[in-house]
Amino acid sequence: MKKTSRQLVDEAMAMVQTRPLDEVRRLHEQGEALLVDLRDVRELEREGVIPGAVHAPRGMLEFWVDPESPYFHAAFATDKPLVLFCAAGWRSALSARTLMEMGVERVSHLEGGFGAWKAAGAPVAEKARRPG
Repeated sequence: MKKTSRQLVDEAMAMVQTRPLDEVRRLHEQGEALLVDLRDVRELEREGVIPGAVHAPRGMLEFWVDPESPYFHAAFATDKPLVLFCAAGWRSALSARTLMEMGVERVSHLEGGFGAWKAAGAPVAEKARRPG
C-alpha cells in the first residue's frame, strides 16, 4: 500500500479549510452557507440530522455537484459556500479536497463533524422516514 487512509486524510486536512463549530452554526443560522451531510443514511436514522442540511451520500457527491453529470442535484446550484460534514471530519476533509480538485472554490468542512455539532447541543432533528 502506497498511502494509508490516515495519510490521505492528513493530506486533505492540510489543504482544505476547516471551520470551527461556532462559525458553521452562525453561517447556517444566517443562511449564508449550504451544509452538506455526507453520512450514510443509517447514520442519519440513528443519530439525527442538522435541520436544513442537504444529504449527499459520500459515494454520489461528485456526481451530484457536477452540472454536467446526469445525476446533478439542484441543491448544488447555489452561490453559497459549501460546508461539508460527516460523523467526525475525515470523510468531509477527503470530500472537500475532491471538490476543490473539481474546481469548487468555496468549500470547507466542519471541524469535528456531526459528532461535535451534537455534543455542543446544536439543533438536531430526527431524519424524516420515507413512507412505505
